[in-house]
Amino acid sequence: MPRTISHAFYANFLGQSPDWYKTTIIVFLIVNPVLVLISPVLAGWVLVLQFIFTLAMALKCYPLQPGGLLAIEAVVIGLTSPHTVYEEVVHAMDVVLLLIFMVAGIYFLKSLLLFIFTKIILGVRSKMLLSLMFCVVAAVLSAFLDALTVTAVVIAVASGFYAVFHKVASGKNWEAVHDSGSDEEVQHSHRNDLESFRAFLRQLVMHAAVGTALGGVMTTVGEPQNLLIAGVAGWEFVEFFLRMAPVTIPVFFAGIATCILVEKLGIFGYGAELPETVRTVLSEFEKNESAKRTARDNASLVVQGIVVVLLVLGLAFHVAAVGLIGLMVIVLSTAFTGVVEEHQIGHAFEEALPFTALLVVFFAIVAVIHDQHLFTPVIDWVLARPQNAQVPLFFLANGFLSMVSDNVFVATVYISEVKSALDSGAITREHFDNLTVAINTGTNIPSVATPNGQAAFLFLLTSALAPLIRLSYVRMIMLALPYTIVMSITGLLAVTYIL
Repeated sequence: MPRTISHAFYANFLGQSPDWYKTTIIVFLIVNPVLVLISPVLAGWVLVLQFIFTLAMALKCYPLQPGGLLAIEAVVIGLTSPHTVYEEVVHAMDVVLLLIFMVAGIYFLKSLLLFIFTKIILGVRSKMLLSLMFCVVAAVLSAFLDALTVTAVVIAVASGFYAVFHKVASGKNWEAVHDSGSDEEVQHSHRNDLESFRAFLRQLVMHAAVGTALGGVMTTVGEPQNLLIAGVAGWEFVEFFLRMAPVTIPVFFAGIATCILVEKLGIFGYGAELPETVRTVLSEFEKNESAKRTARDNASLVVQGIVVVLLVLGLAFHVAAVGLIGLMVIVLSTAFTGVVEEHQIGHAFEEALPFTALLVVFFAIVAVIHDQHLFTPVIDWVLARPQNAQVPLFFLANGFLSMVSDNVFVATVYISEVKSALDSGAITREHFDNLTVAINTGTNIPSVATPNGQAAFLFLLTSALAPLIRLSYVRMIMLALPYTIVMSITGLLAVTYIL
């Protein structure tokens, strides 16, 4: 009987995850208390690597549960405290509110987004031009709005396209899309088209995700840490843009060139075209939707269009925190489209809340980094280098640490240290300005290497879309690799020779 119960507990632990994964997490939880006795710093670094492992295995098990267990254990064994975790969450409350309300708000704009992007995808037959559009538009929007909001839009659009194709492909009328006769041939063709369509969507969303980084680094509002850095440096919107321009403009064009190159050469997992059968499905869907659209449906699209305009204006002029603007979107887009029942509204939060919970767990890991001073040796080593070497080293150090941690946290730590050095007279104002540019660009550009480096990438990885288009942690790293190499080298050259 006890053996049966123990087997049942093991079967329940992390649900349908593979046995090797369950065993690995159990080993992690057993090893950490022993490591704390040897060295809390060592235990802290191991915990960070363990959490990254749970992110890498996101398609095997959603990271909230194994990552959450690691975070709880970190508090229990004294690597951090509940107070520090709370402080990290409060510090990032803008991002938490954004995820809760803005992502839900985008849910109620799906009809309009699908309508617009269906026209674009059907109208633009060149994959290279389409990829370029997704990358550039995401960059421009992220520079003036918010990277996570733009990512939420891209996820909503891609999910909508996948749902349309899947609905038709699994229906009886799929055979009509194919000319050939036998069921076996149709099923084989269906599988090939599905894989090609997944690759097509996967590549578009990655181009857009990288675009959010290209635009987000340029302005004070592009990424959360930018505003913090600008506040410490005393730079307004225009000055911030001009200070960053010697680095961000070359990086932007290098990123655009990379987008064109990988699509043209079909390398690093890019180059997939939209299958003609899928194009036919989307075209038929668009015609059918247009034919059955009623006056009420048209009125809903008009309302959603007005709400989108208000959303863009609200974000561009920063009338309120992004999350509160998202709440406004929810209220307006539901009040004027007849969505007034609680269960209808509840569906909008299903996408955002699991990731919000995961982000809070992530902040617990960041709290461990903070309390155990894991980055202090790197910071001290960089500050001890000659001043003429510090700017490129700051760029590289910030980039590396942002790949494994939270770029907001890294930027906060580094800008505080640099400001202290300026206040003490250890460095000049000119050197401070150059170091500040290196910190901002370092935390924003090389961090595209991993999903945990950018919140927008992590959001995409853990979204419901990722398993549908087979976007795993490793595959995301591979798709980002050409961008990481080109953008990081360009950024390093710029901070070294142009600043």
